[in-house]
Amino acid sequence: MPVIVDDNDLVFQFKNGINKESAFTQIIKKYQEKLYWHIRRMVVEHDDANDVLQNLFIKVWSNLDAFREDSQLYTWLYRIATNESLTFLNKQKKQTLISFSNEISNLSNKIEADSYFDGNKLEWKLQLAIQKLPEKQRAVFMLRYFEEMPYEKMSKVFNTSEGALKASYHHAVKKIEQFIINN
Repeated sequence: MPVIVDDNDLVFQFKNGINKESAFTQIIKKYQEKLYWHIRRMVVEHDDANDVLQNLFIKVWSNLDAFREDSQLYTWLYRIATNESLTFLNKQKKQTLISFSNEISNLSNKIEADSYFDGNKLEWKLQLAIQKLPEKQRAVFMLRYFEEMPYEKMSKVFNTSEGALKASYHHAVKKIEQFIINN
């Protein structure tokens, strides 16, 4: 049975060069799956999620020495994952010069073709509705709905007030409900 090392100990080991690679590997093993699914819900495609995850861990490797430990490692990683996902989506928007209806059709085709997606009609509608949300609203919705992250932790991820996050989540829920009802 593997020994579970506390995040603070892993950061200490990394920063002080004590088994730096081992500490980083343990961080990856501990958070890779959660971060993958957080990213995957935002960018939809498996390959894109893997690319964003790889970029995330490159940034973590490069910046972990500068991690101030104002927040938990988990929160810091989610902030980077969210920002990397939003950056990826913004780059994708700039590269793709198609109309919004074509974009929704494209997302629909991606979801339908995804081998990990079970095809449940309501779940399919939910995924399409989520993809229609503005990026930040989408990220807030997914952290709250799928990850069940408390607003307090989310405020550290987004560096914004809990009230603003609650409002963003509320608006996202209303938009999703309207999409599901109307489609």
